[in-house]
Amino acid sequence: MDKLTPPFAGLTPDTLLDAVDSLGLQTSGSLLALNSYENRVYQIGMEQGPPLVAKFYRPQRWSDAQILEEHAFVAELVASEIPVVAALSFAGQTLQQHGGFRFALFERRGGRTPELDREGVLEWIGRFLGRIHAMGRVRPYTLRPALSFDSFGREPLDYLLQHAQIPPELFEVYRGVAQQALDGVRRCYERAGELSMLRLHGDCHASNVLWTDDGPHFVDFDDSRSGPAVQDLWMLLSGERAEQSAQLAELLAGYEDFCDFETRELYLIEALRTLRLIHYSAWLARRWHDPAFPAAFPWFGSQRYWQDRILELREQIALMDEAPLWPV
Repeated sequence: MDKLTPPFAGLTPDTLLDAVDSLGLQTSGSLLALNSYENRVYQIGMEQGPPLVAKFYRPQRWSDAQILEEHAFVAELVASEIPVVAALSFAGQTLQQHGGFRFALFERRGGRTPELDREGVLEWIGRFLGRIHAMGRVRPYTLRPALSFDSFGREPLDYLLQHAQIPPELFEVYRGVAQQALDGVRRCYERAGELSMLRLHGDCHASNVLWTDDGPHFVDFDDSRSGPAVQDLWMLLSGERAEQSAQLAELLAGYEDFCDFETRELYLIEALRTLRLIHYSAWLARRWHDPAFPAAFPWFGSQRYWQDRILELREQIALMDEAPLWPV
């Protein structure tokens, strides 16, 4: 598939229903597109039983082996009775192929976005994150990439400078500020010292944690990779510094019941936030040939967009020079 061909051009309703039926299932013909840009995810009605969720993987993003390595990690978590949603197996296989697309099926799990400001919620989430990370330390990923300075910072910035539609009058300003931000990230990594890398969720924001009366369950391990433990903690923090310190304390109160946390990783919180900002812009630029992206992100590439990114990075430069966030 060349870069000019929309990656999901051939994924018609008939194709995706036929894909599910090819596993010996009987779909009812109903389907509902769920919120996803990187992949295509649908709730599929079944003739018998509750609906299933089908994830069709973006071509050329992960290799089959990398997808299966993530599936295996999530299966380990399920075997340890950790509340995650694993890919279903058919004839011993979790990764399926049909019509030139790769896909997996999952049970539909309901839930709502957790109320992180409610007493006890972050501690509860922290306990399960501690259990996920304890399992993540058991063995490393051998095929999935690591979250690193290069993969989330230097390489995405190089891509933006070569391929993104940055307005000419802002190009040099953005390049200078982004490079200064990466210098700050490098200093944060130096202060943190040698890091322990483990298998992570990788994209653990509140929308990937669903809440029911039984507590949280974690979904969408598609961005799972190796990295420092704090990567799965900082995205659950918000608000002013004092608020984030209190939230961090609550998270770690549950987390450390099951897994030790190296406090020097706190030097990385603002560094990881900075890397995510640069990586996110590069992600939009890389995906611009997919028609879903211009439709969903029409402001990308505008002068206002890049002015806001420059301001964000300047704020991050200042934050990275402050003392690290500390749980209180």
